[in-house]
Amino acid sequence: MTKKNQLDLPIDKAEIKRHSLAHIMAAAVKTIWPKVKLAIGPAIDNGFYYDIDFGDKKVGEEDLKNIEKKMKHLIKQNLKFESRELEIDKAIDKEKKEGQIYKVELLEDLKKEGEKKVSYYKVGEFEDLCRGPHVKSSGQLENDTFKLIKLAGAYWRGDEKNKMLTRIYGVAFRSEIELKNYLEMLAEAAKRDHKKLGRELDLFTFHSEAPGSAFWHPKGMVIWNELEHLGKKLREKYGSVEIQTPILAKGMLWKKSGHWEHYEDSMFHFMVNNESYVIKPMDCPFNILLYQEKQRSYKELPIRYSEIGRVFRNEKSGELNGLFRVQHVTQDDAHIFTREDQVEDEIQALLKMVKEYYAIFNIEPKFFFANRPDDYLGKASNWDKAEKALQNALRKEKIKYGLKEKDGAFYGPKIDINIDDALGRSWQLATIQLDFQLPERFCLEYINRDGQKEIPVIIHAAIFGSLERFIGILTEHYAGAFPVWLSPVQVKFISVGEKHINCAQELAQEFKKQGIRTELDESDETVGNKIRKAVQEKVPYILVIGDKEIKSAKLCVRDRGQQKTREIKKDKFIKEVKEKINKRFLE
Repeated sequence: MTKKNQLDLPIDKAEIKRHSLAHIMAAAVKTIWPKVKLAIGPAIDNGFYYDIDFGDKKVGEEDLKNIEKKMKHLIKQNLKFESRELEIDKAIDKEKKEGQIYKVELLEDLKKEGEKKVSYYKVGEFEDLCRGPHVKSSGQLENDTFKLIKLAGAYWRGDEKNKMLTRIYGVAFRSEIELKNYLEMLAEAAKRDHKKLGRELDLFTFHSEAPGSAFWHPKGMVIWNELEHLGKKLREKYGSVEIQTPILAKGMLWKKSGHWEHYEDSMFHFMVNNESYVIKPMDCPFNILLYQEKQRSYKELPIRYSEIGRVFRNEKSGELNGLFRVQHVTQDDAHIFTREDQVEDEIQALLKMVKEYYAIFNIEPKFFFANRPDDYLGKASNWDKAEKALQNALRKEKIKYGLKEKDGAFYGPKIDINIDDALGRSWQLATIQLDFQLPERFCLEYINRDGQKEIPVIIHAAIFGSLERFIGILTEHYAGAFPVWLSPVQVKFISVGEKHINCAQELAQEFKKQGIRTELDESDETVGNKIRKAVQEKVPYILVIGDKEIKSAKLCVRDRGQQKTREIKKDKFIKEVKEKINKRFLE
């Protein structure tokens, strides 16, 4: 890229520093392993990375210290970052001679785009194709404000048909204290990793035979069912009716809706008897078919369909990430067919539902308005009406919101809802989308008060979004210590010895009859080991049953996170637990 085009976007000082560190890291790697082939090395949020082809060399986490040591050595030399321009053909010849096949490919693409010259930056003996900018000298990069943190695999240009490269990640901040705080946050995040906790707490696992799909264990299904039930109760409270639609449809349906044009590569599709079929990637066209089954009157509207929709997305293998990015997605999907004069009231009701839902988890939602993208469908006038309606509803609900510029769906603007977890990480979950386009594409209609045909509006809405992602987020948010109502096991009984088993069994059965999920450890292990296991399982309440408990009218309860126990009468304790369980239900 030519120097005059180096700054496509404003770049702040932190990004310049991170970009320069990526350059220094590549220089360090080339010093240690001169034959490596370099790909790309951009600055990213909180840091930088470089994709590198190490050939037959196996690089592990233990090599990061050596690379980092070499980087610090280069920084201490206070080497200047010097730039120059090369004609693109000369640059291609240069990279070919040096065997840098990835740089050659990049340059040839730039040449096809009409670039005549490209820029290189040199620091010490190392020179790299780069648009810049960089700091003036390596001495401006403080040694105590960056760290290399991990290795990962990355397909060249994100295409799994290409070679897998090694991606080295680093983080960099303005000060040593910021770096220290971030590394502490990463350490805490590792403890909370939902993939790790899912295995340890016997909730869910993943298997290579079914990529991007979770296997839900009995304890994980308890959480799943509680959340699904909660979502259904909330939808019912706000007037929705539940439906269920097929998992497979002919490709013509997705071509008519416009999804094929925009998402073909993300769909699972195949041919049967010379006809294209698609495994459902979203629910809206199916809901539309239900609406079309009979003539509709203005008196029927709004019609609020809700569905626990199982959909499938053909995500790239490198993008899959536990429950956060899956191929088998379960949504609390809703499609509301409404008159134009009802739209704002319906949007307001959905916003109320969002606030009510996340309040149960003591999570404060954050709202964002996303307006029309460049590739939008339909008339600009309809988009103007839709955008105005969403913003009016937000104002009427007195909701402060941010803007996601040009981030609406191709068929309509939307309100996205993010939450911050216990570590301050932001996640996009709920979404409310206003759609004037699909009703027109499918020729939807209803009979108005004057006996004339009119086109309805569709509101697409998901409150917890993907159930998989939401459970993953909650697992990390609570670090596996779910609130009592959501815990797979709410009370764990531990028998001291064989003579105490019958009493423990009777108590466990009594609690179960009261609707409390219980588990009994009657193994031959020591009481200490049993308690340690129960603590690791993050059970809300542990009750040890021995001689004292058999004779006493009180129970000895150890609350989660506490070392000491407390004595409480059985009936009072049952009431306490049931009150915490019942808080989840909506009146």
